[in-house]
Amino acid sequence: MTFSKDFLWGGATAANQYEGGVFEGGAGLSTADVMTNGSHTVRRQVTWKKPDGTTGSTPLCFGSPERNLPEGAVPCVIEGDKYYYPSHIASDFYHHYKEDIKMCAEEGFQCFRLSIKWSRIFPNGDDAQPNEAGLKFYEDVFDECHKYGMEPLVTLLHYETPLSLAARFNGWNDRHLVDAYVKYATTCFKRFQGKVKYYLTFNEINCIDEAPYVTAGLIHGEPQNIANAAFHQFLASALTVKEAHENFPELKIGMMLAAGPVYGYTSDPADQLLARKAEDRALFYSDVQMLGFYPNYKLAEYKRNGITLPVKEGDFEILRKYPCDFLSFSCYGSHVVTTHMEDKEAGGGNGAMQRTVANPYLKTNAWGWATDPDCLRITVNTFYNRYHCPIFCVENGIGWNDVFEDNTVHDSYRIDYMRANIQSLKDAEEIDGIPMMGYLYWGCVDMVSNGEGEMAKRYGQIYVDADNYGQGTMKRTPKDSFYWYQKCIKSNGEDLK
Repeated sequence: MTFSKDFLWGGATAANQYEGGVFEGGAGLSTADVMTNGSHTVRRQVTWKKPDGTTGSTPLCFGSPERNLPEGAVPCVIEGDKYYYPSHIASDFYHHYKEDIKMCAEEGFQCFRLSIKWSRIFPNGDDAQPNEAGLKFYEDVFDECHKYGMEPLVTLLHYETPLSLAARFNGWNDRHLVDAYVKYATTCFKRFQGKVKYYLTFNEINCIDEAPYVTAGLIHGEPQNIANAAFHQFLASALTVKEAHENFPELKIGMMLAAGPVYGYTSDPADQLLARKAEDRALFYSDVQMLGFYPNYKLAEYKRNGITLPVKEGDFEILRKYPCDFLSFSCYGSHVVTTHMEDKEAGGGNGAMQRTVANPYLKTNAWGWATDPDCLRITVNTFYNRYHCPIFCVENGIGWNDVFEDNTVHDSYRIDYMRANIQSLKDAEEIDGIPMMGYLYWGCVDMVSNGEGEMAKRYGQIYVDADNYGQGTMKRTPKDSFYWYQKCIKSNGEDLK
């Protein structure tokens, strides 16, 4: 066995990190648009204003223990030079989409993942009528994809709840967002019918636990609110699947999980149990969206912690009847956990977990991300043997402080990372017999990193001339990895030299 002829090769992006053009075309602000830049030593902040005029900022981003804005504070953009908001410019896809899509086509992409900015379609999230300029922009983007034979894969909500909904309802804590989201999704289905076949409902939905503001627009992210937000997103996803199945049967609606193997550091059974429970934290979200019910281990946890779900009559039946059509996931590497923390180096990577330590067998980059040559194979085995559904790797990549020299970037480290991960996926197909929908490299064009909010942590195979503050020509230049991936795609993954 090898990758099938229908296997989709391509790359992935997200509007809040890539699109820019925040104030153009009648768009409203999102929760991402009030997040400042940072670095791997300085956390990103959310800026806010109180009714008395007091302004400030609070870390409500990945890896931050803080859950709440100050009492009475509303997130907003603070004018002046004190704060820089990277999403406002990002990589300026808004003005460069034709150039970027053409370059991705030259690389051989068959699939291009992007997200729609909800507040570009409905500026306040729940407006009576959609914004025509926003719809037209994405329609033009999809037409450009099809011009080169690329299938768009659209994420409906990728870390940017409309800011108005966050401010008025504490984001997904309120059921009002369920109806607003379904209306938004249905608007997209109608307008982009025949142009988009694959949709994802929520990006890395399980990151609500670690980043409730980023993932669900929660200004106040207490455990009960996180449980409410997760339930409301599950319900919105199921109702979106229902809408598609009943009125747009040609569509395939997927879920999206932040995934990766979790290893116990020692053979101590306590470490192995800790690893299994750490994986449960993520798999709970795919259990609900793929199997249609809340697993007992999660219900027991809620009961222990005094958390009740905001369930109305018929809600559980909707979850049961309308699971997602396929499971997509991000995977950048693995994590190691232990009950023996003494003298251990802290681990890094995507999605901080309690008691995470460094893996002594793996090499890491400057941000602590380790290259694990078996991570994708282990992950897809876990998914397929649990859900027996179509599986799509829609994010996999590595950030690096690239050096632009000789009019390009000589990123052999990125090629080595891609080679190891694609081989891992090949082993899952060839050795384990697990069929895959495709592989999308994350950040195919340089963009702002989500965790750090900086351009210095670059993922792309295409270099963008811009710094951490949006300064530069925005010129696009292929890196060495561009040509390696082009060769890989042309051979359908056979040529990994």
